[in-house]
Amino acid sequence: MDKYSIKKYILSIEQVSLFMYLLKWFFLAIIIGVLAGSASAFFLVSLEWATTFREHNLWIIALLPLGGLGIGLVYHYYGGSVVKGNNQLLEEFNSPKKIIPFKMAPLVLFGTIATHFFGGSAGREGTAVQIGAAISDQLTKVFKFKPRDRKVLIAAGVSAGFASVFGTPLAGAVFALEVFVLGRMRYDAILASFLAAVVADESCKAWGVGHTHYNIAVVPDMTLVNLGWTLFVGIIFGLAAMLFSKSTHFWGSFFKSKVKYPPLRPFIGGVVIALSVYLMGTTKYIGLGVPTIVDAFSVDLNSYDFLLKLIFTSFTLGAGFKGGEVTPLFYVGAALGNALVWFVPLPVGLLAGMGFVAVFVGATNTPIAGVIMAIELFGIKSGVYTGLASVVAYLFSGHSGIYMSQVVGSPKHLLFGRYKSKSLNNIK
Repeated sequence: MDKYSIKKYILSIEQVSLFMYLLKWFFLAIIIGVLAGSASAFFLVSLEWATTFREHNLWIIALLPLGGLGIGLVYHYYGGSVVKGNNQLLEEFNSPKKIIPFKMAPLVLFGTIATHFFGGSAGREGTAVQIGAAISDQLTKVFKFKPRDRKVLIAAGVSAGFASVFGTPLAGAVFALEVFVLGRMRYDAILASFLAAVVADESCKAWGVGHTHYNIAVVPDMTLVNLGWTLFVGIIFGLAAMLFSKSTHFWGSFFKSKVKYPPLRPFIGGVVIALSVYLMGTTKYIGLGVPTIVDAFSVDLNSYDFLLKLIFTSFTLGAGFKGGEVTPLFYVGAALGNALVWFVPLPVGLLAGMGFVAVFVGATNTPIAGVIMAIELFGIKSGVYTGLASVVAYLFSGHSGIYMSQVVGSPKHLLFGRYKSKSLNNIK
């Protein structure tokens, strides 16, 4: 056998090509992970500063309308091409057209920090995910990637952003594989997604930025009775997730139909939120609400806390302020679980943990990511409870979700046949 034949034989071995594929995505994942993880670290530190300043200077909330006007003006005149946010990522993944403008990253960072600084109610996942995807998609231009590789790049960016902002690399990786198409997993991006998530998480930690820890103190043995209660609360969490999604879309549509000039939407919304906070005399329902989420695992909360947080967040985002939905979903779910302890005979910490994950799953339609997140955050001991509650919530939230551009690859059930529409935006 001559040298040419030997070379041809070696190249024909599948594992050689796979090794080159591994090296390629390992190299790209390091770039994406380091940049996205570092960006998340800066974002989290900035967010903590904004929150601390606001809580020590509550008068700043009176300026929320002006902050909203500033966000609205910036996006109206400079951010028209990135205003769709997370939905734009889903659209570019499923129907690639043009590279995501890099300005999405600084704009959403500015908008989210301003929202929290002045007192809006929002999360952080949307910001980290958009920053990660905007960064990763720039590599398409650098390396002249084809649409097939570009999809993987976007998924890796989403994975890196989610993983680093919550400190959950496995959940972040799976979230990026699930979120683009409801009911389908994108295994073509599995390697890049996992690599980018791990690198991003470690990069964020390398900057000395930590994440919130939660504890479920008591987990009872699974019995037939406890199984029944788990399925019951799963239904409630699913309905809460559906209410959150529909409320956010309702306020978005309401402001678009009533206020034609976009910059005025967050201005008017800011007036309403600022007055509400003043009249209620509490800042419990604005910002991230992490202290309340932590308290939900061990302290009795008001039975209406989950509903007020849902209203404040859906109104804030619907009015045009920036930020994510996931941390508020954690708040809604944990607070709702805390309230259910009054008639559901399960430990309060377990109910809070089940709600924490299940409402997130129901609103994002990412059940496997939610189950893995629960294990990463709470440990394996509560996995059966959180897993079952999440799956039921996923089913009972119906074909709704916070991401309206999410494509329906496989319906959640076949009771009425398959949906003909291609995205949640077309499902009524």
